[in-house]
Amino acid sequence: MKIIFAFLFSILYLSLLFSQALSPNEVFLFSYFKNNGEDGLHLAFSHDGYSWTPLNNDSSFLKPETGKDKLMRDPCIIKGPDGLFHMVWTVSWNEKGIGYASSKDLVEWSEQLYIPVMEHEPATRNCWAPEIFFDQQRSEYMIYWASTIPGRFPQTEGKTEDKYNHCMYYTTTKDFRSFRKTRLLYDPVFNIIDVTIVKDGKQYIMFLKDETLEPVKKNLRLAFSKKATGPYGVASAPFTESWVEGPTVTKIQNQWIVYYDRYTQGKMGAVLSNDLKTWKDISDQVHFPSGVRHGTVLKISEAEFQRLKD
Repeated sequence: MKIIFAFLFSILYLSLLFSQALSPNEVFLFSYFKNNGEDGLHLAFSHDGYSWTPLNNDSSFLKPETGKDKLMRDPCIIKGPDGLFHMVWTVSWNEKGIGYASSKDLVEWSEQLYIPVMEHEPATRNCWAPEIFFDQQRSEYMIYWASTIPGRFPQTEGKTEDKYNHCMYYTTTKDFRSFRKTRLLYDPVFNIIDVTIVKDGKQYIMFLKDETLEPVKKNLRLAFSKKATGPYGVASAPFTESWVEGPTVTKIQNQWIVYYDRYTQGKMGAVLSNDLKTWKDISDQVHFPSGVRHGTVLKISEAEFQRLKD
């Protein structure tokens, strides 16, 4: 009897949780890439944050046009206070800039721009996994990414793959035409990549990947700051298994869900927490389209979603 009661209670709890995950006028949207990112932007939707369905028959919404390799990896989309969707992405394996485009409806996109964020550092090997965040405190957009500059951080060299030894950098802009000088965002004294930043009350939370190879880390951690641009404190202990990447995060009620790419297994994973300290693996409860690679989750209106479906 106790087992039956517990089972029914769990069903009721989950039903209430999912029914209140979004307002009636909101839908979860997930931007992602497939394979090497050569065919461009893919989108999937969800009403509960657990089951994801591809849009456009899982075909690309936007073909990449910038960069030598013409890739669109790691697409990150946010909606700005100007009502536009702003997207940044990785354009190439070995270039000193990133891609940018904007859209009113996620269907028709602006001209794709190449932003030369690290051209001032001639030795820079790459600009990977850029993300974008609107900083309300400063009323400007913050773009951040991982780059390797050989010899810049010798204390963490020799523990990496193919001598990629990343640190996080950022720039800011108000109009995506002029950009402030690139600055170092975070050096946690380990090889870092795949950062996403969210605001929670008065603090800023950085979800990040420890890319250390020797000894193997390849897991996700947290750091906190009072400002979007830092300084960020000491990174937390890992809250995922190893060999994962590309975290993106949302909140359902008071529960944090971090989705990530189990890239050695060819599938997505997820963890859940009420307090950002204790985490539960819910990978067996989330369902993504086949072949999905990591990207970002955001909320859109029902009207915006219907235009996408049409």
